Amino acid sequence: MDQSTTSGFANIFKVPEIKKRLLFVLIALAVYRLGAAIPIPGINGQALKALFAANSNGLLGFLDIFSGGAMSRFSVLSMGVMPYINASIIMSLLQGAHVIPYLDRLAKEGELGRRKINQMTRLFTLFLAAFQSFGLTVAFSHMPVPGGAPIVLNPSPMFYFTTVVTLVTGTMFVMWLGEQITDRGIGNGISLIIFAGIVDRMPSAVMHMIELIKADEIGIVMALAIAATIFIVMASVVWVETAQRKIPVQYARRQVGNRVYGGSSSYLPIKVDQSGVIAVIFAVSLLSLPMMVVQYSPNGKIAQWVNDFFSRSTTVYELIYVALIVFFCYFYNSVSFNPKELSENMKKWGGFIPGIRPGEPTAQYIEAVLNRVTLGGALFVAAIAVLPDIMRRKFNVPFYFGGTSLLIVVGVALDTISQLEAHLVMRNYEPLMKGGGRIRGRWFNVGGAGS
Repeated sequence: MDQSTTSGFANIFKVPEIKKRLLFVLIALAVYRLGAAIPIPGINGQALKALFAANSNGLLGFLDIFSGGAMSRFSVLSMGVMPYINASIIMSLLQGAHVIPYLDRLAKEGELGRRKINQMTRLFTLFLAAFQSFGLTVAFSHMPVPGGAPIVLNPSPMFYFTTVVTLVTGTMFVMWLGEQITDRGIGNGISLIIFAGIVDRMPSAVMHMIELIKADEIGIVMALAIAATIFIVMASVVWVETAQRKIPVQYARRQVGNRVYGGSSSYLPIKVDQSGVIAVIFAVSLLSLPMMVVQYSPNGKIAQWVNDFFSRSTTVYELIYVALIVFFCYFYNSVSFNPKELSENMKKWGGFIPGIRPGEPTAQYIEAVLNRVTLGGALFVAAIAVLPDIMRRKFNVPFYFGGTSLLIVVGVALDTISQLEAHLVMRNYEPLMKGGGRIRGRWFNVGGAGS
């Protein structure tokens, strides 16, 4: 870290508002982690631990990572933000597909329409949280556990009622907490909550690796190779997340009264990974839905077929996962990036792309460039997401190497840094990353929570 970067970080503590926002974020995340550690009464903790140890590489263990370990404790915040994200996905798909005209009208009403859509998303979250909480409770009550010990000590109707109410309340609290972080802190609240859960598990993963090395279950060379792979993945994620395709834009000279405007050159930046970690989070949430549905009858033939079909060790699962990531990358661009509107604004202000006629040809050119760039970014994100399964299957890596986790951690960290830079620049301070170019922020919209 050079001197300019150090001074950039020092500038953070010179602005009282930024210090206040950072303190609020830290307190909110501490409250979330405290809630994630409080288990629901009536649960056999040893049996639950044995279940997740046996399924650490399956989808159940994967969802536990997104909940920050809350699901493996069956805590009051076990559902986390998954129902909220699922509700946001469905609402976004309905808007993008123009299925419900009422949603289209709300989307065009500006801030008032956005608030109404957010309120509908919250109500839909409440419904999904109740549905998924009941399914999860039923699953833990009937799921076979190594050793035969039951997870639920007394699966009575009162236990089901209190557990579902507790889990739903926890989900709504996490949703509210994420919105508060977005409004009163720095960064996107939902993404920071997922970030905190993943980071909280990293020390235990490192300690587990050290224990495996001491027990001679993994060699020093393999451990160094895993560490090098993690470093390379993180470096490549940073490179792709900050990469841009710059389209040159020329502004014609125009005279208004005695003043002359325009005549300058600029560029239109298009990020290689425009959606950031949103596509990955959406794909994981969508893949978790079938698993939640079949938990109402975990011992049935359909449930067993779904569990086998969505096993993370199968090629079919990986192909579906990759396809969903690519789909959500393009879907996010279609919702957040409008080439036609952009070309009209450029034409209005006398801007044009050299060699391209203004108007519709400009819109088509921007859309073509966006599609090509998005394909490369989507394939990169998908490759990083399935990397853990490939390493585990080909090289017998004895612990969960989270390519998806690294994507989220690095992506959220870059997004938060960009917002810190924006606050500093607004107050005429130097940015955090001087010399390397400012990291452009993204509009991280999950259920209307912008950043």
